[in-house]
Amino acid sequence: MSFRVTQSMMNTQLLRNITSNMGRMNNLQNQLSTGMKINKPSDDPVGITFALRYRSELDSNDQYSKNVSSALSMLEYTDTAIGQAGDIMQRVRELLVKGANGTLEQTSLDAIKVEMSQMYNQMVEIGNSQFNGKQVFNGEMTGEKPYPTMGVEGTADLTVDPPLLKAYQVNSDNGSIKYELSAGMKLGINITGNEVFGAGISPTATKAEIESSDNVFLLLQRANDMLSSGDQNGISKLIGQVESRMNTMLTKRAEVGAKVNRIDIVQNRLSDIEINLKTVQAKTEDADMAEVITNMKTEENVYQASLSVGAQLIRPSLVDFLR
Repeated sequence: MSFRVTQSMMNTQLLRNITSNMGRMNNLQNQLSTGMKINKPSDDPVGITFALRYRSELDSNDQYSKNVSSALSMLEYTDTAIGQAGDIMQRVRELLVKGANGTLEQTSLDAIKVEMSQMYNQMVEIGNSQFNGKQVFNGEMTGEKPYPTMGVEGTADLTVDPPLLKAYQVNSDNGSIKYELSAGMKLGINITGNEVFGAGISPTATKAEIESSDNVFLLLQRANDMLSSGDQNGISKLIGQVESRMNTMLTKRAEVGAKVNRIDIVQNRLSDIEINLKTVQAKTEDADMAEVITNMKTEENVYQASLSVGAQLIRPSLVDFLR
């Protein structure tokens, strides 16, 4: 059974085909202007799920990279602070060796004591070091100074509540500050004051407890007292405890260095992951510009051809039929 093809039907089909050609050209123009072959979910429903997953993973990787950078900065500052404390301890040892010389008069010991007092105050300053406005050696209590700033000549005031203690009578917070450096991997990046400077002693500590402690501030306090009294034998015995604390500081500094090396490895790994993710993302989302331009020219030719053919189809008019 045949059916009659009218001029209206031909015009409608022509417009439909031209519109379809223009739609393909518009899609190619979008790819050409954005450089992406997926500009809306309907372009590639399967590909868009992978693209969104890659974007999410890249965002997470970027945050991990920022955490790594912050952790490195914190560790490098901590290493510097511990190094400064070690330099002070080295100078303290030199002063103690000099003070243990039995030929020195009390005036010379008093001169050494003056410098020892300054070493004490400087060590307290290092113990209260801040990085980005946060205390470095006070664990999770980053808003509070771990050590009182009272010098070696001060005395603890036990008549107030709570009592005002000296630096060697307090303990730092032992909380660990952990940074998440990759999925499921957290690393503690802080070193506490107790680890570097030694645990504090009780205000009511016995003489034996005081003499056995290698707390930095207590060692400096005892050195100050011994220099005042001219106890050169005591100073000689104190040198060994100073060296013990110096070795502990070196151990903690080595620990910081080991963490820095590990974070460097993590940083390199994150860089490799970023490159891989961007590569697969580009394969999924980025348009092949050479292919797009070629297809664009093809569609333009098809469009021009459709317009030319259409002009022939709609040329007849009523006047043409009356001739």
